[in-house]
Amino acid sequence: MFALVVNVLFLAVEVVGGFAFGSLALLADAAHMATDIVVLAIAYAALRIARRPPTDHHTYGFARWEVLVAQANGLLLFASAVVVSFEAIRRLGNPPDVVASGVVVIGVIGLLVNIASAAALYRHAHHSLNVRGAFWHLVSDALGSIGVIVAGVGIALFGADWLDPAMSIAISVLVAAAAWQLLRDAGRVLLETVPVGLDVGAVRDALGGARGVEAVHHLHLWTMGSEQAALSAHVVLTGPLSLHEAQLRAGALKEMLAADFGIDHATLEVECHACVEDDAHEHAHHN
Repeated sequence: MFALVVNVLFLAVEVVGGFAFGSLALLADAAHMATDIVVLAIAYAALRIARRPPTDHHTYGFARWEVLVAQANGLLLFASAVVVSFEAIRRLGNPPDVVASGVVVIGVIGLLVNIASAAALYRHAHHSLNVRGAFWHLVSDALGSIGVIVAGVGIALFGADWLDPAMSIAISVLVAAAAWQLLRDAGRVLLETVPVGLDVGAVRDALGGARGVEAVHHLHLWTMGSEQAALSAHVVLTGPLSLHEAQLRAGALKEMLAADFGIDHATLEVECHACVEDDAHEHAHHN
C-alpha cells in the first residue's frame, strides 16, 4: 500500500514536470509509472483473491489469479514501451527544447521513490509471481529515472537535446525486457511446465529410491499458482501391504518431497503392481 500511494503522488509530479519542462523522457517515465500504479493496485487485489479458499466450482482455489494478472501486466508494459518508442523516434529528428534542471530534479526524486517502493516489495517478491512482476516494474522504472537524470545532465552540460528522446528509447527497451520476463514466467505456469529449479529426473529417482518403492510412473510436475509446486504420480510399493501400511508409506514419501524439493502439494496413487496400460506400453516399446 505504501508503494501504491507514493507512486500515485509522484505520477502527478512527473506528468506536470514532463509538460512544463518539455521532456519526453519524463513523460515516458510517467507512462511507466502509470503502469506501476495499475500493477500495484491489481497485484494487491489479486493477492487478496488468491488467498480465498477453494469452492465447489473452483476446487483448486484462486491461486492462478496472480498468474493471469501477471500476464496482463506484461502486455501493458509492452504496449507502453511501443507507444513511447514511436514518439521518441519521431522526436529524434527534431528534439524540442528541454528545461534540463527541472528534469534532473524530478529524475532524482523519481529514483528515490522507486528505490523506496521496490524495497517495500522486495521481501514478498520471492514468493509471488504477481508481486515479483510489480517489483520488476519498479526496478525498471528506477533505471528509467537514472536515464532521465543522465538526459538532463547531458542537456545542461553539452546542449545534447537528442539525449531526451534517446533515453526514452532506452527506457522503453528496459520496459520491454521486464515485460518479456513476466510474460515468459506466467506462460510457464499456464502451460503447466515443470517449475523452475525442479528436476523431474531427480524427483523420480528420489521417489524410486525410497524405502519400499518398487517403481514410479505417470509422474507430473506443475505449478498450482505463481509459486506453489504440485506433483502427481503412481507409486508401486513392495508388498504385500495393508491399506494402513500403504497410507503410511505414501505419507512418508510426501514428507520427503516437501522437505527435499519444496513440493507441498503431492498426490500419490499407491499400487501393488504397475498399471495395465503401462505394461502394454512397455511391451509395445520393446517390440
